[in-house]
Amino acid sequence: MLDLNDLRVFEKVATVRSFSAAARSLGLPKSNVSRSVARLEEALGTRLFQRTTREVVLTATGAALKDRSAEIMERIKEAVDYVGSLTDAPRGHLRIATGIGFGINVLAEQLPEFLRRYPDVEITLELAGHPADLVAKSIDVAVRLGPLSDSSMVAVRLGAMDRYLCAAPVYLKRRGEPRSPDDISGHDTIEMPAGDGRPRQWRFTRQDETVVVDLHPRICVNEALTIYRLVSNGAGLGMISDYLCASAIKAGRLIRLFPEWTAPPVEVSIVFPSKREIAPTVRAFVDFMTEIGLRDMLWKKHVL
Repeated sequence: MLDLNDLRVFEKVATVRSFSAAARSLGLPKSNVSRSVARLEEALGTRLFQRTTREVVLTATGAALKDRSAEIMERIKEAVDYVGSLTDAPRGHLRIATGIGFGINVLAEQLPEFLRRYPDVEITLELAGHPADLVAKSIDVAVRLGPLSDSSMVAVRLGAMDRYLCAAPVYLKRRGEPRSPDDISGHDTIEMPAGDGRPRQWRFTRQDETVVVDLHPRICVNEALTIYRLVSNGAGLGMISDYLCASAIKAGRLIRLFPEWTAPPVEVSIVFPSKREIAPTVRAFVDFMTEIGLRDMLWKKHVL
């Protein structure tokens, strides 16, 4: 009979492709990890990995087992979480992923209250400049900014963030201040790279009039908080979410350019893998975030 602990260890090694990394992630000695995989291979009568001095490669049998073991372990976790939710408050580990700027400036403000409300929940917060693969990285729930492309995820809309085109006074003194979207082409711009490889654009609306500006950014960076820092330090024009730049605009550290023109807001959503039963910790987090509401989260405190 297979030991589920051995299957859990195998799944981790197969994911990270390293016995040492799997041992660190699981908090086990490397020798224990090796023994678990050896027991599993003996029970199945086949090799699951090809080991070299530089890498660990799945065999065909190992790859087939990995595809199924991840689902098995997830179903077991779902069952345990669901049974626990019938009698207990949410408890256990919750892995949350979001962008760096949103994590630092918004979630870091809200999570202490969430933990006070649910004292038996532990959190791993993963911040990255690009959306994490929830299934591959075993992420329970993510807060995503912008359009959602993965239809396999369950999405709960939190709201939308306004964005303003801004520049620092030192930049405007050096290069002059653009008075309308038509003037942007003569300036240095800062923007995120387009995920689909197409040229980036800024769209502005004033009443019934819309202007689209094709961009040739002088700086491309895949993280919104870094754009805010670059703009603040005079590197060029950048589109910044209101909760990041509002205090700086009020204090005169940033100038909002042609405010009569508005840019499309950014949608903010909570997403999690589609499951038959939502884990209690995920349900608690979704309910907590929707209860507060996006506007209260964004304006509770500015951390600049």
